[in-house]
Amino acid sequence: MFEIFNDLKSFIKVDSICNDNNVFRLHYRFTVLVLVSFSILVSCRQYLGDPIDCIQNDDIPENVLETYCWVHSTFTLPEAYDQKIGIDVPHPGIDKHKPGEVRKYHAYYQWVCFTLFLQAILFYFPRYMWKFFDNGKVKTLVMGLHCCVLKPEDRSLCKILLVEYLKTHISGHTGHIVWFTVLEIYNLVNVVGQMYLMNELFGREFSTYGIDVFTFTNTDQEQRTDPMVKIFPRMTKCTFHRFGSSGGIQRHDALCILPINILNEKLYVFLWFWFVILAVLSVLVLVFRFVTILWPASRTYLLKLRCSIVDKRDLQVVMKHVTLGDWFLIYLLSKNVDSVYFKEIIHDFAVELNEDKSLWWDSESTSLYLEPEWDPYDEFENLTSSEFQEPYASGEDDI
Repeated sequence: MFEIFNDLKSFIKVDSICNDNNVFRLHYRFTVLVLVSFSILVSCRQYLGDPIDCIQNDDIPENVLETYCWVHSTFTLPEAYDQKIGIDVPHPGIDKHKPGEVRKYHAYYQWVCFTLFLQAILFYFPRYMWKFFDNGKVKTLVMGLHCCVLKPEDRSLCKILLVEYLKTHISGHTGHIVWFTVLEIYNLVNVVGQMYLMNELFGREFSTYGIDVFTFTNTDQEQRTDPMVKIFPRMTKCTFHRFGSSGGIQRHDALCILPINILNEKLYVFLWFWFVILAVLSVLVLVFRFVTILWPASRTYLLKLRCSIVDKRDLQVVMKHVTLGDWFLIYLLSKNVDSVYFKEIIHDFAVELNEDKSLWWDSESTSLYLEPEWDPYDEFENLTSSEFQEPYASGEDDI
């Protein structure tokens, strides 16, 4: 089983090239790692262990009864949760049969491992879409500039090509910021939506599950019902019917122990708190994103904050010419390019913008246009010689 978890170690590796942000990675990397790990744990306990044990005094074969109760689900009695344990009822939610009793069936535990895996897929989806749209552009543009030591000829070539690319593709990166913002919105909707779906799955008692558990641990346990037992009961009832010797229907009640719920209750306490934290972080990052969209001065500040050694006048020249999408790409480059090289790139870019007469403003759309004679991005892709790439190659990002 431990060999299975070794296959998940790729989720905790640190990429040499970053084309997103920390909160985005928490969604598709850490959360996916947690959900897949939990799914494996539950699956091993459910299919390789003993998920249910039933107690009865009749002549029904034990394996038959346990299989029946697992397949058809077990139940508890909500009215029996508030009664005294050991005096009125033997266990929380367990009481003798009464005509017209209200039953709460628990069938979710058969689907927990599959639900967790489906949740992991939904959390990884934005990463897949962003990789598809970016198509390795940030990694291609960075090349070896993320290394602090470069051969002089390689350093000059990369800087020239990068500056030429930025100059010839002004106003050509709007799709990057639009797609990334949409995926950030998806991340928030996804985590909130999954909280809602889990609340429906667990009988609409999951929305305050973490708070209830925290409150329960700080109060006298004899004075209130354990919220973990209400959602994930450890002892349940099961009713088995069969024909008797005379042809009549016989009713057999059994008590069933669900050891798997001891694991489930702990996993979902962690998931409740983690999803709440993730939702708050997702809201904050969306606020940050809309501030950068609506307040242009914040973009200059963020680039200066990312690379404090860059010349402020060069940065102002660049920001006067580029669009929001161009700024977003430059901001991603600032996360990966060495700060000294980034300063030089911004300076060279500012000089090119001031000197190049082929740049002009369209008065109606207020966008810059350039008619390039060649595309420097093609030159980036053509740099495949081993003598250039091998010293500066970064690990392939497989996830």
